[in-house]
Amino acid sequence: MGSIWEYANPVKFSQTVSRFLAPVAMGATVCLVIGLVWGFFFTPDDFRQGATVKIIYLHVPAALMAINAWFMMLVTSLIWLVRRHHVSALAAKAAAPIGVTMTVIALITGAIWGQPMWGTWWAWDPRLTSFLILFLFYLGYIALWEAIDDPDTAADLTSVLCIVGSVFAVLSRYAVNFWNQGLHQGASVMRAGAITGTDTEEKVSNVFFYPLLVCIIGFVLLFVALVLLRTRTEIHKRRTRALLARERMA
Repeated sequence: MGSIWEYANPVKFSQTVSRFLAPVAMGATVCLVIGLVWGFFFTPDDFRQGATVKIIYLHVPAALMAINAWFMMLVTSLIWLVRRHHVSALAAKAAAPIGVTMTVIALITGAIWGQPMWGTWWAWDPRLTSFLILFLFYLGYIALWEAIDDPDTAADLTSVLCIVGSVFAVLSRYAVNFWNQGLHQGASVMRAGAITGTDTEEKVSNVFFYPLLVCIIGFVLLFVALVLLRTRTEIHKRRTRALLARERMA
C-alpha cells in the first residue's frame, strides 16, 4: 500500500480524480435529489414555524460546508507550508469559491428563515456576525490569489490568511456556545445527544432529521466532487502556463 503523499504528485492526483469523480458526483446528485424532494414535499409543516422550517434542508448543509470548507483549506494550506506540495495549495485555492458560495447560500437562507422568527432580515448576532466575517475572509483569500502573479508567493500568503481566518470559522461554529445572549439557536442537529436522543435539550424531530441527513451527505459529496474537479483544472492550468512560458523562452 502506497503512502498518501504519492497523491501529491499532480499526475497521480489527476489520474485518481478521473476514476473517482463520476461516482462521487453521481452520489451527490442522488442524495441531493432524494433529500430535497423528501424534505420539501414529504415532511409536514412545523407547528411553530410552518413551511418556513423546510429551508433547513438548504441552510444547515450549506452552513456546515461553508465552515468545513475553510477547515479543509486550513489543512491543505498547512500541508503546503510544511511539505511544499503544490497539489495541496491548489486544492485550497480550488475550495475557496465553493466555500464562498456555500457561505452566501447560508447567509441568504438564514435571512429568509430568520425574518419570520425574529422580525428582521439581519441581526448582529454573534454567529451571524462571525459568519459574515468568514465570508469576507473568503473574498479576501480569493482576491489575494488573483492579485499575486507568483503562484508560490500567493500560496504562502493565502495560507497565512487561511490560518488567521480559521478563528472566525471556529467562532461561526461555536459562537452560540460562547455567547448565550445571541438570537441564533444552539446546535440541534450536529450533537451526539441530539442524534441519539440521549440528551434533554431540544433536538430536530426525526421526521425532519432523516431527510436533512441525506441532504448533508449530498452537500458533502457535492463539495468533494467540485473540489476534485477544480483542483484538477488548476493543475492543468498551471501545466499549460508552464509550457507556454517554456515556449516563449525557447
